Amino acid sequence: MRVAIVPVTPLEQNCSLIWCTKTGKAALVDPGGDLDQLKLALHKAGVTLEKVLVTHGHLDHCGLAGELAKEMGVPLEGPHEEDRFWIAQLDDDSQRWGIEAHCFEPDRWLHNGDKVTVGELELDVYHCPGHTPGHVVFHHAPSKFAIVGDVLFRGSVGRTDFPRGDFQTLVDSITRRLWPLGEDTTFVPGHGPISTFGDERRSNPFVGDAALA
Repeated sequence: MRVAIVPVTPLEQNCSLIWCTKTGKAALVDPGGDLDQLKLALHKAGVTLEKVLVTHGHLDHCGLAGELAKEMGVPLEGPHEEDRFWIAQLDDDSQRWGIEAHCFEPDRWLHNGDKVTVGELELDVYHCPGHTPGHVVFHHAPSKFAIVGDVLFRGSVGRTDFPRGDFQTLVDSITRRLWPLGEDTTFVPGHGPISTFGDERRSNPFVGDAALA
């Protein structure tokens, strides 16, 4: 498994390009915008896009996901259907934020315990609500690697002041579904630098062990 991070949109959202080194098949996770940059990243890596994956319904993460999937002729999977209302208002949010975004219908809504494949890679899906009600996280156990969207950041956590956000639900998602994946798991957040679950348990002021003691 290989990973490249391509920041997109004025909000500097971390779109992840992941690919299977055996097959050269790839997925773009949260292609919120700047599609020319993402196509260039695919070309530079020499890989073939197999599908689009989405963690949640905010426009910086999925505003152009449907357009990309349609243009490239690949399926779009995710997020959990609880985020349908966010996706349905992408065109309105586009006007509000001044960022191009269009609503879409994924080929597959995802649920906790599902698996998604990229080439020969198999990633586990964890439903982690709190930031949004339908947020999902992708985890590749053999690589001890996760893509967590806006659930968790280095030194912070996702905002919960959006519609149907809830701080305690977010804390429960992190402590019950992410921490058990192991302290040596490296994760890519939706914004900012990568970290590990262990580092966040030791020092995160919101969900670290000391903060929750």
